[in-house]
Amino acid sequence: MSFWPSVIVATPSHSGLVAGLSYQSEAALAPGTLVRVPLGAREVLGLVWDCPAAPPADLNLAQAKAVAVVFDELAPLGARWRQLIQFTAQYYQRSVGEVALAALPAPLRELSPVQLARRLKKIRVDPVPVSSPSGSDPHCFADSLSPQQRQVLAALPGAQAPVLLFGATGSGKTEVYLRASEQVLLGPTSDATPTQVLVMVPEINLTPQLEARFRARFEPLLGAGALVCLHSGMTAAQRLSCWLAAHTGRARIVLGTRMAVFASLPGLRLIVVDEEHDPSYKSQEGARYSARDLAVYRAKIESEALSPARCQVLLGSATPSLESWHAAERGRYVRLSMPERVGGGALARLRLLDMQQQPRGTVLAAPLVAAMAERVARGEQCLVLLNRRGYAPVLSCHACDWKSACPHCSAYRVFHKIDRSLRCHHCGVGERVPRACPDCGNLDIAPMGHGTEQIEEQLAGLLADVRRPDGAAARVARIDADSTRARGSLTAQLADLHSGAVDVLVGTQMIAKGHDFRRITLVACVNADSGLFASDYRAPERLFALLMQAGGRAGRDAAHSAASEMWVQTWYPQHPLFVNLKRHDYPAFAAAQLAERLAAGMPPHGHQALLRADARSQQAAQAFLSAAAARAAELTEQQSIALYPAVPLTIQRVANVERAQLLVESDSRAALQRFLAAWAPLLLACRKLPQARGLIRFAIDVDPLTI
Repeated sequence: MSFWPSVIVATPSHSGLVAGLSYQSEAALAPGTLVRVPLGAREVLGLVWDCPAAPPADLNLAQAKAVAVVFDELAPLGARWRQLIQFTAQYYQRSVGEVALAALPAPLRELSPVQLARRLKKIRVDPVPVSSPSGSDPHCFADSLSPQQRQVLAALPGAQAPVLLFGATGSGKTEVYLRASEQVLLGPTSDATPTQVLVMVPEINLTPQLEARFRARFEPLLGAGALVCLHSGMTAAQRLSCWLAAHTGRARIVLGTRMAVFASLPGLRLIVVDEEHDPSYKSQEGARYSARDLAVYRAKIESEALSPARCQVLLGSATPSLESWHAAERGRYVRLSMPERVGGGALARLRLLDMQQQPRGTVLAAPLVAAMAERVARGEQCLVLLNRRGYAPVLSCHACDWKSACPHCSAYRVFHKIDRSLRCHHCGVGERVPRACPDCGNLDIAPMGHGTEQIEEQLAGLLADVRRPDGAAARVARIDADSTRARGSLTAQLADLHSGAVDVLVGTQMIAKGHDFRRITLVACVNADSGLFASDYRAPERLFALLMQAGGRAGRDAAHSAASEMWVQTWYPQHPLFVNLKRHDYPAFAAAQLAERLAAGMPPHGHQALLRADARSQQAAQAFLSAAAARAAELTEQQSIALYPAVPLTIQRVANVERAQLLVESDSRAALQRFLAAWAPLLLACRKLPQARGLIRFAIDVDPLTI
């Protein structure tokens, strides 16, 4: 008897859920089974979606091909995992094959069943007996909890909705994550499937610290190999081994970035999303999914299958996203608060430096430098935040007004003094700094603006005479994407900071959140005004979160918290954002922002999608978008949809590719989804129009974070 499995493969499609390709098989294949199937002249990895006993009516049996390889050694991917993939494809307007195959580790596409079986033998080891830290009581650390932490942990089991943990920086959210994980991993289970926990962080640089704490807590209880990581900084082989450990249930804890939301976890009972407000959870390529939102959905479908047991999702942040805050205000999420720091420490006091009162051309105000010198002399540490790497954002000739524009992008090449180069941070093109102006030959070309390299250089000079308590000179270091390119360099630099070898750390936003720096007592933000009047309506939310998170790095040691400060250099010290920041009043800031968005019909009160187009010319990109808008008028759902004219992106050319976008809005998420599903197939026809010749690609971005 023959069976006719429907196999999902990765195909370039913008039409959402597509039917699988039918193949022939001599045996029934369970949905979720991985196979290799012929596709044209190639043999590709596929996923069995269904396996009927009768062939489809429209299948040409004479041309039907057989499944080439079945991965019998690997348990099929579960129904709930497939439901997550299907939802992701439908909601974000991509094909199931694209989402499913992207969620699997790349080496699976090349491995043979024999090679896979060898890898599985290394992972399938005998389970390690569980023992508690004291030998009997899995919660022997209870006395070290603060009253707030105890209240939150007591409320978690009864929460029947996603939990938003609104905790001040230093309030002990990580300890809550650990205890909640203990309750899941060491508690009783209703079946033989090992329980599992997924812990997500927004960026790779936050994984080492959290990984160390989880390993220290759980490896003595669950054994080596109980925790694995999943992020893009790992090699392909490492990701495969960790994915297999999670899929087989050997790994009880998976710690990773946004890609980890798609890990196969048959025993999933808890999802932790740390720093849930962070925009890094939103992918800007492929399906453009929000890992935070998918975590909430995944917990929902897991809970429905486990009922009456539940899979809980815990969203933690000191500055929650306005979407999550609004959901809690409406009762869709359970909000649990921890407003005080562990040990009763105070949050850093805000000091605003009015740059209008400083000498013209000041980069680092004298009062700030003096305050930093005092801290270093006392053996304390300082952190300086500037979210712009390089030495200066542009090199300029004052004689002819030449600037270091990138020849391939609508942006300037950044001046990097450390290697005397001009580099575009968009396309990556670089060259040596010219000896003279390329246009007029003037030798006096100079940097404009400042970046982290320049701040590091200036501070090293300004603090050169400052001595630490041991008599050594003050040491200034920098952490940004340039200084941490080498493997292991970030870990080494963070270790220097924790050990006290560094006195002043200069860096971008990558050091402003999540890190537990015990010796920092002063945080300074050099250029805080960039987000106050930006065209992006989300800019104030991001700025407030960044400043609160950065300020939270100071005073985490209760012994120094009373003297901890955050200095902000600004030209607008009376701005309402700073008023709320000074009071550490996120609820008031959120209320004001939500009121503004309600008046404008912006998310979370409204719903948006972007149709983006990349082409060889701006004319072709906008012609495609205009044609797409015209086709949208044919759809019945269009009455509840607002389409705006096509416009170039803020940086309209990157790597010689012109970019444009068209904004779609609706008051109803369901109506927007119905419209997009009907509109997506029409877009394929629009790209074939003569006026759109030169179009490279298009994509729908649902719930965009940048416009």
